[in-house]
Amino acid sequence: MMSTQWETVIGLEIHAQLATRSKIFSGSATAYGAEANTQANLVDLGYPGVLPVLNTEAVRMAAMFGLAVGARVAERSVFARKNYFYPDLPKGYQISQFELPIVAGGSVQIMLEDGSTKVIGVTRAHLEEDAGKSLHEDYQGMTGVDLNRAGTPLLEIVSEPDMRSPAEAVAYMKKVHAIVRYLGICDGNMQEGSFRCDANVSVRPRGSETLGTRAELKNLNSFRFVEKAIVHEVERQIDIIEGGGKVVQETRLYDPTRDETRSMRAKEEANDYRYFPDPDLLPVVIDSAYVETVRASLPELPDAKRERFVAEHGLSVYDATVLSSSRELADFYEAVVAAVGGEPKVCANWVSVELAAYLNRDNRSIEHSAVSAAQLAGMIKRIQDDTISGKIAKEVFEAMWDGEGDADAIIEAKGLKQITDSGAIEAVIDDVIAANPAQLEQYRSGKTNLLGYFVGQVMRATGGKANPGQVNQLLKAKLDG
Repeated sequence: MMSTQWETVIGLEIHAQLATRSKIFSGSATAYGAEANTQANLVDLGYPGVLPVLNTEAVRMAAMFGLAVGARVAERSVFARKNYFYPDLPKGYQISQFELPIVAGGSVQIMLEDGSTKVIGVTRAHLEEDAGKSLHEDYQGMTGVDLNRAGTPLLEIVSEPDMRSPAEAVAYMKKVHAIVRYLGICDGNMQEGSFRCDANVSVRPRGSETLGTRAELKNLNSFRFVEKAIVHEVERQIDIIEGGGKVVQETRLYDPTRDETRSMRAKEEANDYRYFPDPDLLPVVIDSAYVETVRASLPELPDAKRERFVAEHGLSVYDATVLSSSRELADFYEAVVAAVGGEPKVCANWVSVELAAYLNRDNRSIEHSAVSAAQLAGMIKRIQDDTISGKIAKEVFEAMWDGEGDADAIIEAKGLKQITDSGAIEAVIDDVIAANPAQLEQYRSGKTNLLGYFVGQVMRATGGKANPGQVNQLLKAKLDG
C-alpha cells in the first residue's frame, strides 16, 4: 500500500515500431522472426561511405499519429545523431530527432476504473531508428548480436509527467496502444517488442509542486509489468526518502521474476549524448497540403467510435468504451449488429460478456475468436425469434465455440428448440401443481415468493426448453386461480 503522504509523478516514453515493410533509412526488410543478421544491409551495418535514405512511409505514419492526438505536425523537422555506445548499433550513434521533432504537443484522454476521465499531455513524438539485439544465451560466455532490428523505424511518444498512479499509466499506455492500432501504423505486438515503454517515476510530498528525483524504468513490454514495476519503484523511493536517504537519478530494469527494479546505469542527460544534426540527412519539410491529405485518411478513432456507439446504439459509456477499445473488437461488434439487423444492446452484452469470457479463458484475441461475428449473430436471431431461450443460448454458444457448427445446426442436433406451445406448457404446469399440494397451499396463503419454486419445477420438467415468459404468465394465472 502506497503512503498517502507522498504523490507519485509518472511520465511515459512509448516506443511504437512503425508498420513499414522496410527500415527507416535502408531498404532492408522489417519482418519479425527472420534468421539472425539476414535483414541487415551495409547501411544498417554502418559501413563507411553509405548514406541513409529516409522512408517516406514512416513520415506519413508519424503525421497520422500527430493528427490523431491533436498535435502540431512540424513544417520542418530535423534528424540528429545521438552519440552513445550501442553494442548492437554498429555506427556508434543512433539517428533520432531532438530539438525539432516531427510531432509536438497534443493530448490523450483516458478513462479510469471509476468512470472518470483525465487528459494526459503528449509533449512530442519523434522518429528514430531502433538498435539491434544482444543475445546472451548459448554463446559460451560470449554475447551474440542480431542486427535484424537495427534501423527499424520507431515513433517515440513522450508524455507530460501528468500521471499520478500506476493505474493511470496503464490506462494511458492502453489508449496509445489502441490509437496506433486503429491508425494501422503499429501492430502493437508487445511480445515481439513492437510496442514498449520506458517509465519515468518519481515521488514528492503531497501538495508539493517541485518534482522529485526520477528513475527511468527501461523496456517494459506488458501492461502488467508497467503497473508492477511502477508500484515497486514508488515503494522503493519512499523507503529511501523516509529512511533519510536520497533517490539517485538513474536507469533501472524491472525483473518480473523477483518483482523488483535494479540499477542499470546512471541516467544520462541530453547533453551527454552530444546531439548534433545528422549531416547525411536533409531537414524534413512538410506542407499544409500534405498534412490535410494525411488528415483525410484518418479512420474513426476510439473516442469518436465510443461516442457514436453511445449515440447510435444506446450503449452505456462503459460498454461503448469496452467495445471501442480495439478496432478489431469494434468491427466485430458492428458486424454482429449488422447481421442481426438491430438489437445493439443485446449484441453488446454477448460480445462484451459471454464472448469476452471465452476469449480470456483461452487467451485469444478477437481476431482468433472460435465463433465468428456471423455465427454469433445467427444465434442471437434464434433468441429473438424465441427458438431458444437466453439460458439455452449459453449451451449453444459453448457448442459453437467447440466447433460443433452454427447455431441452427446445434439447436437441431441437440433438440434445443424452445417449447412455445401454450397447451403443452399448461399440461406440464398442471402436473407440477398436482405434485406439490403443500407448496400450492402455502402460495395461496400469501407466500407468493414460491412462484420461483414452481417456475423451477416446470423448467426442470421441460429440460429448460419451455419459454420462460410463457411459463411465468401461465403459471401465475393457474396459481392465482
